[in-house]
Amino acid sequence: MMTRKKGKLQLYLGTYSARGAAGIYPATLDLHTGRLELAGEATPAENASYLALDPQGRFLYSVNELSEYQGKTGGALSAFAVDAKSGALTALNQQPSEGQWPCHLCVDGTGRFLLAANYGSGTVSVHALDPDGRIGRLTDVVQHAGSGADAHRQEGPHAHSVTMGPANRYAYVADLGLDKIMVYQFDSSEGKLIGNGIPWARLPDGSGPRHFAIHPNERYAYVVNELDSTVTLLSYDYASGALRAVQAVSALPEGWNGVTIAADIHILPSGRYLYSSNRGHDSITIFYIEEHSGTLRAVGHTPTGKTPRNFAIDPTAGYLLVANQEGDTVVSYRIDQESGKLSPTGSEMAVPSPTCVLFRPVG
Repeated sequence: MMTRKKGKLQLYLGTYSARGAAGIYPATLDLHTGRLELAGEATPAENASYLALDPQGRFLYSVNELSEYQGKTGGALSAFAVDAKSGALTALNQQPSEGQWPCHLCVDGTGRFLLAANYGSGTVSVHALDPDGRIGRLTDVVQHAGSGADAHRQEGPHAHSVTMGPANRYAYVADLGLDKIMVYQFDSSEGKLIGNGIPWARLPDGSGPRHFAIHPNERYAYVVNELDSTVTLLSYDYASGALRAVQAVSALPEGWNGVTIAADIHILPSGRYLYSSNRGHDSITIFYIEEHSGTLRAVGHTPTGKTPRNFAIDPTAGYLLVANQEGDTVVSYRIDQESGKLSPTGSEMAVPSPTCVLFRPVG
């Protein structure tokens, strides 16, 4: 399936249902200029704050970040078919997410299971995916337990993201409420999460791990911590799935003392630079990754619009797109592959309450 048309890439924008947001918006990125344009009407979806595609790009899945669904406590997950030519979405079905406020999801490497992190209840759910893309039967639910140092934000478990590791062998769940990255073996025949021999990596008290990324060389991993605005380097053992915290660095400029919380994290395909977003400081932090040790060094901060939540690097690695949730804009930056620096393209697209940027696969 080819999404490159006249030098453009197709993408989807998830939103919160606020300030007139209608659901999931289709858009395009011009690879020559970095210009962003909406590409049609939004597909209705309530609080579609995070999106994911199956490995072949045939189906799109969304969280519905709710505390109540169909009269019962919990949120929902939605499935959509993707038109192979136009990229248009057609709603397929919805299922309960088996927890409150689902905020993140992913499709496993086989394309047969959908995993979701439910922030409000601290649960992780697994659903089978039918061959036609519909969300099928529930295959597993894991309930986290415990609390953290911050009595307001860490009164209980808050699963904030679920990420599949290489070869589909392990699933990693960043739990903001527990200051842990939970490690599960993944049974891809039955869709089960199995406790690992080394079940978690412990992070500093009150850090609040949010989003997680594994380096392309599969020797290191990184997590952005929402509450203390840091990024932590972890050693990564491919065989056992084990993680160990090695280094924590601030995502904020030295001497800055305002109120801010971190949000998202992504690594360039080259593995040379890592980016994280700061809501309050309203910036993207650029980190250089030392090749042999994986250690981080902040090399710059690029201003964004108000409240940069999710962001994404396009499949060609030429541009970085930022969803400014409270600024009601999506903006594009050109990436310098040598320095990692971000240069504004001047393109700013109005989208109400954008929370997620997801590129359609190329090829």
